[in-house]
Amino acid sequence: MRLADLLRSARTVISRNQDLINDPSVGDKDLGGEKVLQEALVLLQERTGEDPRGTDPESREGRLLRAQMEAIVAVMDENQTTINARDVGFKGFIPAVFARLVNERFAEKVGNEARVKVTAPERLVRNRKARPDDWETSVIEDDFSRPDWPKGTPFSEVTEASGREAFRILVPEYYAPSCLSCHGEPAGEVDITGYPKEGGHEGDLGAAISVILFK
Repeated sequence: MRLADLLRSARTVISRNQDLINDPSVGDKDLGGEKVLQEALVLLQERTGEDPRGTDPESREGRLLRAQMEAIVAVMDENQTTINARDVGFKGFIPAVFARLVNERFAEKVGNEARVKVTAPERLVRNRKARPDDWETSVIEDDFSRPDWPKGTPFSEVTEASGREAFRILVPEYYAPSCLSCHGEPAGEVDITGYPKEGGHEGDLGAAISVILFK
């Protein structure tokens, strides 16, 4: 959950700064990696009361959280040219892209120890790399989609992933008002990213963060 919460907090920072990122009249947006990480950590502490920097750096949890923090900083620093481009409106550096890049860099850092992915119900997936696997699909369809499933409650179990024993957790995410400019109504209308809107409503299940910790 700490990995999911940190990713969500960093993604929220990007969401809150979308207008700034897409402002063609501003050059340096002052959104370097360290600044975004610090804002994400403040937000994380407000939400959970926890600071991942307090974990033992020699523990598995500490190593994974630090790898994720390093991934956030690296992705922001590597995309400064895009973010700071003048005379360009929509940059394509949206929360979903940011999260995917962070997860890819995280995977590079931790090797075969863990994976983090943002997925969604099959019909909502825009990037083929984000398609749910069989386990994720089963949880989304059989658990998260149930009317009596407690909203926001994650699902976890020890099972297999890529042929290896692993602890898996899937954390449901629901559309917030800020999501609806791309994923709301009218369904089929092309949004700013070039994809047709899904016709979603605030509170609908829109995605899920999948975390795998290999044995």
